[in-house]
Amino acid sequence: MPKNIKQERYRWIKPVLDGEITAKAMSKICPFSYRTIKRWKSAYLKHGINGLRSRSTRPKRCYNETPIRIKERIIEFRKETKLGAQKLHWKLLKERINIHPRTINKIVKQEGLTRKHRVRKIKHRYVRALFQPGELVEIDIKYVPQRIQNKRCYQFTAIDCASRWRYLKIYEDKSNGSAREFLQEAIKAAPFKVRAVKTDNDSCFTNRYTGYLKSTDPFNPRLHVFDLICNNLEIDHFLIDPGKPAQNGKVERSHRTDQEMFYNQTSFKTLNELKSKIKLWNMYYNDLEHCGLNGLTPNQALRIGVQNVHA
Repeated sequence: MPKNIKQERYRWIKPVLDGEITAKAMSKICPFSYRTIKRWKSAYLKHGINGLRSRSTRPKRCYNETPIRIKERIIEFRKETKLGAQKLHWKLLKERINIHPRTINKIVKQEGLTRKHRVRKIKHRYVRALFQPGELVEIDIKYVPQRIQNKRCYQFTAIDCASRWRYLKIYEDKSNGSAREFLQEAIKAAPFKVRAVKTDNDSCFTNRYTGYLKSTDPFNPRLHVFDLICNNLEIDHFLIDPGKPAQNGKVERSHRTDQEMFYNQTSFKTLNELKSKIKLWNMYYNDLEHCGLNGLTPNQALRIGVQNVHA
């Protein structure tokens, strides 16, 4: 019995080599084709028994392979920005490099630049409302991860639901006065008229769970400072349900981007240094491509007057 593949192939072509049977007749009684028998016979006559060894059928060259220069550019972008395949595709288009996002994702995976543990996302079909810039602005607070001189700082964030335009500012506390001041400055800085804001139920935004319902006169409750300024500016103030941060999803997602692309990669020692760097980061964010805007930046979305967004 043959011990390897070379001996097995030699066993089938030996009668042909000895002239006992033709290659065409052998192909009718063996599981191999006529062309295979002829190829094995030719390889044996040319190289001997070593010519019957198994060889890879992989092509010697892939003519559709991505050039190494483009691969290096994709890897460089990925390491610098930590962006996904779709956003890398839009950045490469600006350099006149048109490569499919799936190809980019494949190259990133081959280089081991993806997350090792990914959470499977549960997709639901929601009815998305159409927004105009300024029609609804989400406001939230993020703790600055690094303490400055043993003090906790807070990042106030306002993001427009239509254009994803953002305004950030750092405060040393999250008091009612800081929330009121931030709202006034965000309205002044916004390139559109703010008509409604949406916040969580933090005590600096509402007293609904800390004093509103506990008022001695339920028919004339004492309004929060944030609600008073909203009323004076004719701005509607909406609250999310308690324990439902997903209802403030756009600002929460932007905080994740802040953590990954700013706080994890930036160092600061003083409060003034943090304020100056957060201002530069805010300018960069407003010029960053967004999947929710189909590759547009917030500033571009404002210029063209975008209305429909894909969340």
